[in-house]
Amino acid sequence: MRYDCLIIDDEKELADNTCEYFNMFGVNTVAVYSGKEAEGFFADNETSIILLDINLSDGSGFELCKKIRQTLDIPILFISARNTDDDKIIALNIGGDDYIEKPYSLGVLFAKVKVMLKRFGGNEAESIMKADGYDDGYLKIDNINKTVFVNSEEKKITAIEWKLLNYLAENSNRLVTKNEIFDNVWNDKFTTDGTLNVHIRKIREAIEKDAQDPKYIITVWKEGYKFVSKGEAR
Repeated sequence: MRYDCLIIDDEKELADNTCEYFNMFGVNTVAVYSGKEAEGFFADNETSIILLDINLSDGSGFELCKKIRQTLDIPILFISARNTDDDKIIALNIGGDDYIEKPYSLGVLFAKVKVMLKRFGGNEAESIMKADGYDDGYLKIDNINKTVFVNSEEKKITAIEWKLLNYLAENSNRLVTKNEIFDNVWNDKFTTDGTLNVHIRKIREAIEKDAQDPKYIITVWKEGYKFVSKGEAR
């Protein structure tokens, strides 16, 4: 069976309440309460987005995320009462697309999920992409297969990182503000600077010769970023 959203959280009452709220407003959602149950779910079902707690009764949400990322590239939003910067950085580095702290507002969480579903649903997401992609001989962004190559070697990045890189490349050689990125890549106003900064760093590590001295993605202090076309080819 195909679901819009899978909640993996051992706080059963919270997971059930969230599930009931989402279903009430038309997002087909199911909840499981352990990593083992999540693995059983994927044996017979599919989902478009995952809400994943870090502390599960039978293991770590971080480890479960790594396992899921081996086969699936769907949005994963971490939900956790843990609020340290280290936890958030780890969550995003291992493949999470966002990090929501508990206790969360059901309305805000629902809005985030709706935006994710809309963005990965197809038509609107494709509207920011050029038909011919980007290729300067060193860096290639393939819009058809949604892949990235550096010196002809494919680099593994998440779906949201590909969209972010592609949007910056499409708007090359000009300042792209953080608010513009939030509106056009995340399609919401709930994403934080911290989430954006981690994804920018991961993209730089994938495409730059030296991530500490980037030539493609340049930071414009307090404003946003600029993609310099043919940066490495110069």
